[in-house]
Order: sequence, then C-alpha cells, then structure tokens
Amino acid sequence: MLPLASIIPEYTVTELSFALKKVVEAGFARVRVRGEISGLKRHTSGHVYFALKDQETLLDAVCWRGSFQNLGIAPLDGMEVIATGRLTTYPGRSKYQIVVETMEIAGEGALLKLLEARKKKLAAEGLFDESRKRPLPFLPELIGIITSPTGAVIQDILHRLADRFPVPVLLWPVAVQGEGAAAQVAAAVRGFNALAQEKKPDVLIIARGGGSLEDLWAFNEESVVRAVAESEIPVISAIGHETDVTLVDFAADKRAPTPTAAAEFAVPVRAHLAHTLLQSGAQLGTRLHHLLSLYESHLEALRRGLPPLSVWLEDYLQKLDEVFERCIKAEERFMQQKSVALDHVTGRMAPALATIMQHINYRIMATGQLLESYSYTRTLERGFSFITGMDQILITSKTQTTPHQKIQIHFHDGATSAEILDKENCY
Repeated sequence: MLPLASIIPEYTVTELSFALKKVVEAGFARVRVRGEISGLKRHTSGHVYFALKDQETLLDAVCWRGSFQNLGIAPLDGMEVIATGRLTTYPGRSKYQIVVETMEIAGEGALLKLLEARKKKLAAEGLFDESRKRPLPFLPELIGIITSPTGAVIQDILHRLADRFPVPVLLWPVAVQGEGAAAQVAAAVRGFNALAQEKKPDVLIIARGGGSLEDLWAFNEESVVRAVAESEIPVISAIGHETDVTLVDFAADKRAPTPTAAAEFAVPVRAHLAHTLLQSGAQLGTRLHHLLSLYESHLEALRRGLPPLSVWLEDYLQKLDEVFERCIKAEERFMQQKSVALDHVTGRMAPALATIMQHINYRIMATGQLLESYSYTRTLERGFSFITGMDQILITSKTQTTPHQKIQIHFHDGATSAEILDKENCY
C-alpha cells in the first residue's frame, strides 16, 4: 500500500487558489443569477460591490465601473434583479463571486416597488409640481416628435396632424424600449432644446405604443424624467395606452392618453378655427353697426338739445361789434391826448424855434449872395471868356487846337466865331 502523501497532490495556497479559479471560471463561464441586492456600496473608484441573496444563500458580486455605467438601471438595496456575468474566485479572501456585466429587474413586483420609490424621490424634488408646467402654444409653427421612426405611432400622429391642422414636424428617431432607449430619449429632449431659436420646435411630443411595464421602463428612468422636467420647450407625453402611466407623464406639461390624442392637443382644428373666425367677424360687424347707430342717436339727441348755430353766431357778432367800437373810441382818445401833448411842446419851443429860423435865414441869404458872386454869369461880366470848338467842347490848352480850326469865343452877352490861322500865332 502506497503512502498517502504519494497519491494526494500537494499545492501551495496560491497554487490551489488559482487552480480553483480556473475550475470555477471554466465551469461557469457565463451565468444568470436571480436574487435580491443587499449591502450595495459604490467605491470611490466607481466600482460597485454588493451581494445577491435569496431565502437561504448569499453570493458576493462586483460590477466594474465601465459595466455599471452601462447597466441601464440604478440598482438599489432590496431590488430583485437578474444579474448576468461570469463566476470567479477572489483568492485574497478565499471566496467566490460573480462579476456582473448586465442587470435587469426581475418581476413586475420589483419594478413597481422601484417605480414607487423613484416617484416619491422625484416628487419630493418638485419635478412634478403643477407650477413647473408650461402652457402649450395655441398654434405651433413646428412640432418636434421623439419616437421610433417605424411603426404605427409616428404614422398615427402625422395623419392626425394632417386632418386637424397641417404643420411642419421634426422627427428625432429613438429606440423606445430596451437597452439604451432611456439615454436616446433623454438626449433627444436635450437636443431639441439645444437647437438654434429659429430651428427650435414650439412643442415636443414623446410617444410610443402600449406594452408591459418592462417595455415602458425607459420612460421611468431618472435621466428621461429630468430631461423632460428641465425642457424649455413644452412637452406632451403619449406613452402607451390610456391606462399606462409612466414618470414622464408626471414631468410632462401635458399627458395624452394616446399618441393620436397628443396630436389633437398639439394643434387646433383648422375648419373650426375658420368657422369661429367667420362667426367672430359677423358678430364684430353687428356690434360695430349697433355701436354706430347708438352713437348717431346720442349725437342727434345732443344736436336737438343745442340752440341753432345762428343764435350762437349772432351773440358773438354783437360782442365783436361792441369790442370794435371800444377800440375806435380808445384810438380817438389816444390821438387827442397825443395832439394836446404835441401842441403843448410846440408852444414851449416856438420862441426858440423862431430865433433859430431867423438865424438860419440870415445864413442862407449870405451864402446865396456869396454863391451869386461866384456864378458863371458874374464871372463873364467881369471880363472873362472861354473858348469851345464847334462841337461845344471846352478848349483849355493850345495843344487841343489845329491850324484853320473853327472855334467859338464865349462872352457874358453871347458868343462869336473865329478861326485859328496859324498854330504858332495862337500863343
């Protein structure tokens, strides 16, 4: 019989730990485990540690940061989930654990429990308050639609809009269920709000058809609810059928029971508007006619209560005549006063004026006599004469004469003709 030591393999602790690790990972390369989350703890590194348990057993679990960010749900203590990953060991503590890669909520009861907890949390933050809700535009110029580009929902909305009041629409295609749906819907809401003002829709419609609670779960995610609550553009939610309710319905400005009803909320009926405008125009015309008739009656009553215009004019014409007469009399009195004053001043200045006038007359006579003595006639009488040509132009120098030139010599009592015989003899 061989010794026991010769038939039992011998390992170091590390060798045995790694051997066990290979066996576990090879036998359970990928598994799905259903259990309740317990002891959830998120490390500063971003990795998440927790345990999955049922009534009898507890399994350690870890979700690395990259996988945790892509889970699509926010795991909480007490939540029943189905975790998918690979089973491995942790040699440092001689235990095995599951490395979680994906996670989904197990059962409708767990979903409802999570939904209620999330609803209370968001409501406490005021995201569902009525005061936050904005009124829908009466007639939008552009409607933004967030839904799947295929299926009946988008067609129902477009057909209903065309029937009521055709307006341009801008579709932002998204997945409406499954992994990544919530991220796409939230990005669509924020994307519409980030558009330039001239391209931004006046109202948004978020829509999808009916389904189970799991099918509609993307519209219960916090990211979508917060995006809708923060939207500057009014939002109409149309998720599922009339009995389906999601958290987006509470955050939206208007909840529609169906996608078709959402289109009805978004635009009025054009035919009804035209009829209303015609009725309003007719009523306005009737009221204006009534008001004009009423004003005419009032004016006529006022006219009858006033005296004739001729009576008013006669009174004012008489007053005008009286004023004119007073002006004439005032002018006469003024002229008389000025005349008396002038006579008084003239009487006081008469002696001085007579002396001045006498002196002036004497000066005028003396000046006249002096001027008379220097006059043309007196000068010629004293023996002076002057010579002109036959053209009566005065000759003042011998240089102005020529031989045999006819000239005239002027005396005080007349003129006589003469001829220059020789220019030298003219001297």
